[in-house]
Amino acid sequence: MSAELAPSRNRKMKRLNLYIGILGLTAALAATAFGQASLRSLDGRSVDVTAQRGKVVVLVVGASWLPLSEKQASITNTLVKKYASKPVVFYFVATDPETSRNAVGDAELRQFAVKNKISIPMLRDPDGSVVMSKLRVEQVPSFVILDKTGAVAGEPFGGLDPKGDTSLPISKAIDKLL
Repeated sequence: MSAELAPSRNRKMKRLNLYIGILGLTAALAATAFGQASLRSLDGRSVDVTAQRGKVVVLVVGASWLPLSEKQASITNTLVKKYASKPVVFYFVATDPETSRNAVGDAELRQFAVKNKISIPMLRDPDGSVVMSKLRVEQVPSFVILDKTGAVAGEPFGGLDPKGDTSLPISKAIDKLL
């Protein structure tokens, strides 16, 4: 190769490496942003439900206006007791809108939790951007299980049967991840 072509080739290689580096950084940032699933707790904190590394996370996705809310609360309370000494974290994710005509505020959600004996942290996703879009929930009420890396583990458990015991298949799914 002639001495004249070597500097030109080196500049092209440096540019190519720079472009590849920028592309990789952009992809990493996009993956991180998409991977986050931050929700607001009733005390105003931001909780990223996918960042609970080393723990199985169970998201109880519901709303205070749902007729099946009492059944869902009962199933939740059973599961919370069963896994109290295990690395399992539970959150109730309320999809109650804050801005609609029938808005449900934080005070009403607290009352809903007291009425249904829900002792786990309550989070808000009023527009469904996290549970519906990122976590693939198609109906409310549902249960979503995240593995120890924060990834969705299987399909959400949705469409609760008022006469059935959904805690059994949910328990089996949690046990597989522990």
